[in-house]
Amino acid sequence: MKFKKFVLPLAIVSFGLSFLAHAESTHKKFKAAKPPEANPEMQAVLDALASLNGKPIPNLSPSEARLQPTPTDAVVTLLQNQGELLNPQAVASILHLKIPGPIGEIPLNIYMPNGHGPFPVIVYFHGGGFVIADTKVYESSIRALVNAADAIVVSVDYHRAPEYKFPNQPNEAYAAYKWVVKNATQINGDPKRIAVAGESAGGNLAAVVSLMARDHKETMPVHQLLIYPVVDNKMGNSSYALNANAKPLDLEMMKWFFKHYVHQQSDANNPYALPNKAKSLKGLPPTTLITAEIDPLMSEGKDFADRLKNDGVPVAYQHYEGVTHEFFGMAAVLDEAKAAQAFVGEELKKAFTALT
Repeated sequence: MKFKKFVLPLAIVSFGLSFLAHAESTHKKFKAAKPPEANPEMQAVLDALASLNGKPIPNLSPSEARLQPTPTDAVVTLLQNQGELLNPQAVASILHLKIPGPIGEIPLNIYMPNGHGPFPVIVYFHGGGFVIADTKVYESSIRALVNAADAIVVSVDYHRAPEYKFPNQPNEAYAAYKWVVKNATQINGDPKRIAVAGESAGGNLAAVVSLMARDHKETMPVHQLLIYPVVDNKMGNSSYALNANAKPLDLEMMKWFFKHYVHQQSDANNPYALPNKAKSLKGLPPTTLITAEIDPLMSEGKDFADRLKNDGVPVAYQHYEGVTHEFFGMAAVLDEAKAAQAFVGEELKKAFTALT
């Protein structure tokens, strides 16, 4: 099922601001907030990121924002400062292809594990607030998932906002998932063992794919991995208060992302935009969910995990102290990332093994 395409005048962009209007009343008290202290390894990454002199994302156009240094660049810089190189985790092979989608071709990047297969498959969606980043920025996470779960990872480079606004990203995510279900055997995958996963905005899309599959009575993912997912727009909660000025993600950046993502205020109530708005989460797949302490999204992630449990969904939840949003792919320099990758790998393996 496709969403109805929106055709709106440019003036409607202003509705993106009203999408976040309820956050404005608490903005002043957040402005002076100091985020929790990062642990030494995490602080070294933040210092490296600061040394790259990136411009504040909320002051930029999307095209300018896409050129700014990323946390991945910070990890590379930190290693270089230590006289080391970033050595990506090895995978057996990588295949790049394009599939038909609702608004054009969708690039897929298929990372293969060593072995003979057929392998379980993880359909992965990268972060970046629906506006910035791509598979390459998140490749450390993708390669880690391949090896931790002994699975194929299909990373989806969905079209980004604001050139393509909601609901294009959920439509493309769902189209890619359905393609993998139908064509898993062609990539040496097992069609009975397909999970979805994502970080930040990608965690949103993973959860939305599960909701869409449930609602449309299609084949459900066997598991969903949600890493600090965007699932709500309640910017007056405790983690927004603590982390309004955190790095690399803060309150103003979240407002900027949402402004570029949505067409109009009513999108805020659509569970395919914000899955915590769903009336029920019953019937969703078993879930692994990760949150970070220094992250505006921490409270909504924990709330989503609690809602899933209350609706009868098995949940493995893990919270990591002293680290920030985007920490998961930093195993080259961060012990908590190594631990998180091992944790999700075991949860995915358990989900896949239960079906063999």
